[in-house]
Amino acid sequence: MKTLMSAALFTSLLGGAAFAETLKLVEVITSPERTETLRSIVSTFEAENPGTTVEIISLPWNEAFQKFATMVSAGDTPDVMEMPDTWLSLYANNGMLESLEPYLETWENTKELTPRALELGRTVDNTAYMLPYGFYLRAMFYNRTLLEEAGISEPPKTMDEFIAASEAVSKLPGKYGYCMRGGAGGLNGWMIFGASMAGNNSYFTEDGTSTLNTQGWMQGLQWMVDLYQKGYAPKDSVNWGFNEVVAGFYSGTCAFLDQDPDALIAIAERMKAEDFAVAPLPKGPDGKSFPTIGYAGWSMFADSDNKDLSWKLISTLQSRDGNLEWNKRIGALPAYTSAQEDPFFAGDQFKGWFEELADPDTVPTVMPTYLEEFAFFKDSLAISTSQEALLGDLTVEELANQWADYLTKAQKKHLAKQ
Repeated sequence: MKTLMSAALFTSLLGGAAFAETLKLVEVITSPERTETLRSIVSTFEAENPGTTVEIISLPWNEAFQKFATMVSAGDTPDVMEMPDTWLSLYANNGMLESLEPYLETWENTKELTPRALELGRTVDNTAYMLPYGFYLRAMFYNRTLLEEAGISEPPKTMDEFIAASEAVSKLPGKYGYCMRGGAGGLNGWMIFGASMAGNNSYFTEDGTSTLNTQGWMQGLQWMVDLYQKGYAPKDSVNWGFNEVVAGFYSGTCAFLDQDPDALIAIAERMKAEDFAVAPLPKGPDGKSFPTIGYAGWSMFADSDNKDLSWKLISTLQSRDGNLEWNKRIGALPAYTSAQEDPFFAGDQFKGWFEELADPDTVPTVMPTYLEEFAFFKDSLAISTSQEALLGDLTVEELANQWADYLTKAQKKHLAKQ
């Protein structure tokens, strides 16, 4: 009897080991709060799938593009990853991502997602290689106290008023107008103000030629360089990334910050509600503004050995409860149509973003993330060259020509494939 029991136990242990699975999940837009929330949602998945463990690899955002590319080159691919919009085309067009279409066809929550979420997830070949979890729409944080000290009664509504207000605040000892993001992730500001000065958000002509070196766009690029070189932004902001610009705002170093809702978390924790607010971005000469709208989501790698289980993980992350929990902590606008009914998103703190969405002269703008070459452009080329321009080592015309040349080649290559 003892021998039979031992054999049965041995068989049971073997069976348990056979069904044990480990999924690898890579997080790339990393912060302590995000990682903590991700682990919380993942723990729910692990509890619902006994024997399955999820290994979370968190890459620091400022180095994520290079570090993840190195992982992929070494064959160290995850099962599921957090996919930024700017990387989607690169990995999808190289056949590395699994289509989520078969899963979406039968998933009960598909019909509850916003049409925008499904549309943007299908950017490449009209196929869902990513399931967006939320949206990052730029608006303008402003410090009420600093504006009052500088004699400014209300936030600027135009780019000219923005310059004047930034100059006034910069006259205060140790204060500046604009928290400029000159380092990683800084391309959004250049695109927003370039398009607003140009009066349109068309990146290309019909034949694929980039518009970024046309007069209007170059005026917007010059506007950014002037802000920095006139001292309306901190000198070291040429290297600032997300954490630095947010800290620059909540510490009271500068009065204005163009950012997504994700900045609201750290700011609201460190500033009194009456000391700051969020307003629509200032408009250009044509009375229009073009805040960038970005997104990120969950993707599955095509070489995953556990695709059905990987989808279960994605569906847990993207469930209504998981999606709301995630977006409340990271500050993005959720992917579910019912999210606006949630008291958290219906409050005054999101008012500026909803005003932008309701204003016909404010046009949410997606950058050309469908280009396979855009990830390198955004996370490498644009950073180094814009920093050179801010420091006076590159003229605005040279900057615009470099950007236009690179994007023209990418767009014409894209058009040739259609």
